[in-house]
Amino acid sequence: MEFGILSIVPPIVAIALALITKEVITSLLIGILSGGLIYTGGNIVAALETVFDLMGTKLGDNALMLVFLAMLGSLVMVMNMAGGSFAYGKWASKKIKSKKMAKLATSFLGILIFIDDYFNCLTVGAVMKPIIDENKVSRAKLAHIIDSTAAPVCILAPVSSWAASVVAVIGDTGVKNPMSVFLSTIPMNVYPILTLLLILYFCTSDIEIGVMEKYELNDTSRLVENEDVGYKYSKNGKVYDLVVPILVLIFVTIMMMLKTGGFFTDGVGAAAAFGDANVNLSLVIGAFFAIVISFLLYIPRKLLKFEEFMKAIVDGMKTMVSAIVILSLAWTIGGITSDEFLNTGSYIASLISNSTMPMWLLPAIIFVVGAFLSFSTGTAWGTFGILIPIMVPILMHTNHMHYLTIVLAAIFSGSVFGDHCSPISDTTILSSAGAGCDHIAHVSSQLPYAISVGVSSALAFLISGIIGKPALTLPMGILVLAVIVFVLRKMTIKKYLKNEN
Repeated sequence: MEFGILSIVPPIVAIALALITKEVITSLLIGILSGGLIYTGGNIVAALETVFDLMGTKLGDNALMLVFLAMLGSLVMVMNMAGGSFAYGKWASKKIKSKKMAKLATSFLGILIFIDDYFNCLTVGAVMKPIIDENKVSRAKLAHIIDSTAAPVCILAPVSSWAASVVAVIGDTGVKNPMSVFLSTIPMNVYPILTLLLILYFCTSDIEIGVMEKYELNDTSRLVENEDVGYKYSKNGKVYDLVVPILVLIFVTIMMMLKTGGFFTDGVGAAAAFGDANVNLSLVIGAFFAIVISFLLYIPRKLLKFEEFMKAIVDGMKTMVSAIVILSLAWTIGGITSDEFLNTGSYIASLISNSTMPMWLLPAIIFVVGAFLSFSTGTAWGTFGILIPIMVPILMHTNHMHYLTIVLAAIFSGSVFGDHCSPISDTTILSSAGAGCDHIAHVSSQLPYAISVGVSSALAFLISGIIGKPALTLPMGILVLAVIVFVLRKMTIKKYLKNEN
C-alpha cells in the first residue's frame, strides 16, 4: 500500500510530543501506535497486534545490543563499587585541573574511538564521567561531546563500521572502486568536519550557547544527582581497577570485530572486516571478558566480597533499564516507518526523483532531504540505504556522474545532521545513557550547536553549487559557521550580562 504523506506522521508525532512534554517513552509509544493505526486503516486491535509483534521482532533482532547494555551497566557498577572509578577521578583531578582540559580530554578520547558509534558512546561516557564531574562540567555537555564525536567521527574514518557499510552500498549501485569514491567525499563531508571543529572550539571557550549555558552554571541534567547513593565503594581501589577492564573491553571488542568480519579466517582486509563484523556480538564478548577480568582483579584483593560483586552485577543492569526501554521503542518506530510498513523513506525519496531542479541546487536539496529523513526515522544508516541507491542511478541516467562525489557528501552530511538532532536516534539515546544525562536535556541543549552546523552546511552546499566549485564547500562552511557562532556568542553574553544586572 502507498500511504503518501501519512507515512511521515508517526515520527513527527513522536518527536513533537517528546519536545513538548519532555517525556520520551510515552511520546515514542504514541508515535508507534499512530503508525500502527495508519497501517491498519484505523483498526485498533489489528494496530496493537502489528505494533507489539513488530516490537518483539525488533527486540529479537537487537537482543545482543540489549545484553551489552545490561552488561555495561554491570561493569560500570562493579568498577564503582571496587573504587576504581573514584581512584581514577582522584588521579585525573591532579592531571586535569580545569573544565577546558576535561572537555578536551573527552573530545580527544571520542575522536580516538572511531571504530563504531555505539562503542564510542558508551565507552567514552564510562571513562570520562568521574573526570567531568570532578571539574564541574555538566552531564549535558558530556552527552553533547560524546554525541558529536560518535557518528561524525565514524563517517569520516575509512576504517569503521559506518564507512564499510557505506562503501558496500555504493558498490551495490555499480560504481567502480567504491572505497576511492568514499575517500573523495571526506573533504566535502562538511557537517561532520564542522561538528568536530565546533566541539573543539567550545571545549576551549568559557561561554556556551543556548540552554547549555544554563546547565553549565547549574547542572540539573544528571539522571541521578549523586550516583554513588545506595552503595558503598572500596577506599582501596586503584586507577588500574578502572583502566584495565576498559582496555580489555576495547581490545577484545576490536579483536572480535576483526574475527567475526573474517580478518583472521578469510584473509579479508581490516576495513572490509570491520564492515562485515558482528558488532553487537563483539561488544557482548568484550563486556563479558571485562567483567571476568574485574572479578579476578577485585575479589582476590578483597575490594569486593563475592556476594557484593554479584549484587553489583544486578544493580548495574537496573541502571540501564531506562535506556533499554527508550532504545527498544526507537527501534520499533524505525520499523513502523520502514519499507515493510509505511515506507516513509521511499516516499520522501520519491519526492526528489520526481522533481525537476537545476543540478547545481541538487547537493543542497539532498542535504535537507537527508536531514529530514534521518531526523524522522532516527537512523543515518537507513537514510544512506535509501538515498544512495536512488541518487546514483539518477546521476548515471542523466549523465551527471561528475556530481557523484558532492551528492554523496551531501547525503552523508544530511544523514548525520538529522541523526544528531533526532531524539529517537539510537546514538542520541546512547549518548544520554553513556553520560548519565536526562535524554531531553541532552537533545534540547545540543540542538543550537547542531542546527548552527546544519545551517552552515546547507549554505556551504548551496554556495559551492552556485559558483560551481565543489572544492570550496568546506571553506564556505567554515566561514558561515564562524559568523553564526560569533553572533550566537554575542547574544549569549548580552543575555548573561542582562541577567547579572
